[in-house]
Amino acid sequence: MKIRTAIIPAAGMGTRFLPATKVVPKELIPIIDKPGIQYAVEEIMSVGIENIIIVTASGKESILEYFEQSQSKGNSISSEGKFAQIAQLDQIAKTVRIKSVLQTEQLGLGHAIACASEEIRDEPFAVVLPDDLIFGPKPALQQLLDIFHTHESSILAVQNVGSENISKYGVIDPTQVDGNVLRVGNAIEKPAPEEAPSSYGIIGRYIFTPGILERLSEAKPGAIGEIQLTDAIADLTKYESVYALDIDGKRHDVGTPLGMLKAAIEIGISREDIGQDLSNYIKKL
Repeated sequence: MKIRTAIIPAAGMGTRFLPATKVVPKELIPIIDKPGIQYAVEEIMSVGIENIIIVTASGKESILEYFEQSQSKGNSISSEGKFAQIAQLDQIAKTVRIKSVLQTEQLGLGHAIACASEEIRDEPFAVVLPDDLIFGPKPALQQLLDIFHTHESSILAVQNVGSENISKYGVIDPTQVDGNVLRVGNAIEKPAPEEAPSSYGIIGRYIFTPGILERLSEAKPGAIGEIQLTDAIADLTKYESVYALDIDGKRHDVGTPLGMLKAAIEIGISREDIGQDLSNYIKKL
């Protein structure tokens, strides 16, 4: 089965980044000079997925506008020596089809994915959370696809997040299948450390069969009154196989100011144009 569509949930209000998010969507705040959501779109492009559905909220229309080609503005910026950066955006517009779906109520990640169900219909699909930036030898989404092509079942990205952080995550009850591939027997949203079935927290990359949409359609509000994706995953394990992959990569939560700063530093020191100067500055601090 080919994965043709990816969903990017981007309807959150970004309260951690106030006051900037009063007028600028959190997903467009730059990590140095590239918005976080562009990293998500480029990862999706890199694995050959053709369609992207961005789930947005009222007032976040600028996210879709960012990815639209603007010939007049492009020419102006190109004349200022910024052609390469604009060419990246133009390549996105030429390579993938991006559309938006509105989430009218803030009812959680599960609800956001369900908002795109009419676009998905009966095909498997990917979900990429733009708050999770993962650096590794292979894109995290490609790692999931490699396993999906073997099992043709829903598969979640997980990492060992440690007992001190476990209450921030959806947590799986795993059985080892092969190497870093796990079978999911259950999933619990934000458990207390003593109640967690493992130290594997679900992070922001998923591939789902259409069965998850049926489970979401029947889901009841869970923690803090939201439709929890983790609850729907737990329900899905009763009907079909669900797998998890311990992702090879370093993850930054760019949905927090500290996480975004750490990601910016790591990206910055790897860049040819500013890396050496940044490294020298950090050493002097």
